[in-house]
Amino acid sequence: MAGSLRDSAVLTERPALLRRGLLLEYLTVGWNIVEGIVAMVAALASASVALLGFGLDSFVESASGSVMIWRLRAERGALDHEEIERLERRAQKLVGASLFGLAAFIVIRALVALTQQERPEASVLGIAVTALSMGVMWWLARAKRRTAIELGSRAMESDAFQTTACWWLSIVTLAGIGLNAAAGWWWADPLAALGMTYFLVREGRESWQGEDCCDV
Repeated sequence: MAGSLRDSAVLTERPALLRRGLLLEYLTVGWNIVEGIVAMVAALASASVALLGFGLDSFVESASGSVMIWRLRAERGALDHEEIERLERRAQKLVGASLFGLAAFIVIRALVALTQQERPEASVLGIAVTALSMGVMWWLARAKRRTAIELGSRAMESDAFQTTACWWLSIVTLAGIGLNAAAGWWWADPLAALGMTYFLVREGRESWQGEDCCDV
């Protein structure tokens, strides 16, 4: 009897959890589109590989959020657990593939910048957007992580970890462009870009394989 009451409570709360998840994903997509545009403008103006990678990752994050919006909205019409599981795995595969592609691009671009000794300009706009992103991504990652646990959604948990990775990318990017601006260490910028790939590959592997993600 107690078990059935708990199950009934979960079913009653799930629509509200789905709405919360959708709101968080809409915020993720909206923020990352703006962030990506600003970062790309700053990257083109300063020739910063780190900002270029950061901006592209913002668009990947938007794509991931869009996948999760599709997944959460699709659950409303799902009739059984197996269908939801298929949606979960498909969403995770799409997220993982996009991250692997981004990591490969960043490695190639950063190595070219290092070998050709491309010297990016200091970017005040880039410093501002990455610093602001740190706060936004921290809050979003924690909120999505809690919602994923309550929903029992591995796909959303993977997406929450991607948001956490975006937070780390903000730190790495800020360090690279900050050192370039403050000390003139041009090589810090492409090295920061290479540092991004660790988080992208790790996150992509976990998403592709459907592994549990780390806590925020």
